[in-house]
Amino acid sequence: MKTRYRYAILPLALAALAACESQAEREADALEDQVEMQAEASAVAAGGAIAALGLTEAQLLEADLVTATGADLGDVQQIRRSSSGTVDGLLVEIEDSNPDRYVMVPLDGLATQPDGDDIDIQTAMTAAELAALPDAEMMPAAATPAPAAAPAPAATPATQQ
Repeated sequence: MKTRYRYAILPLALAALAACESQAEREADALEDQVEMQAEASAVAAGGAIAALGLTEAQLLEADLVTATGADLGDVQQIRRSSSGTVDGLLVEIEDSNPDRYVMVPLDGLATQPDGDDIDIQTAMTAAELAALPDAEMMPAAATPAPAAAPAPAATPATQQ
């Protein structure tokens, strides 16, 4: 009997928590979730193809951004591509930012750094320099151009009829 009441209270507690969150916070959370899901879907679709820095999209999304001394600066959330489809930067959530802050980190000056079984992305930037970057616009991965598909082979006289 007690268990039934405990579970009856859970929805009320969740509703009270949701009421404490502003509409803007809920929308930001939903956008963050959408960006994360689409980034993961893009990584799955890309498979084992190297995206940047000798890493696949999946490896980049698993990476932490660290200083030269290994201090954690943030987490890679999304791969950003130029209009031609090449990776030109990483959307990084700054470590311990409240509310969450996201910045675009250009690939220039980044390198891979093994960390046990993981691979981190090392930058020469300090935490202060990273924090000084402008806030990045959050956009779903579908809005970032994907790599261009290989052109279809030209028709040969034997295939033209």
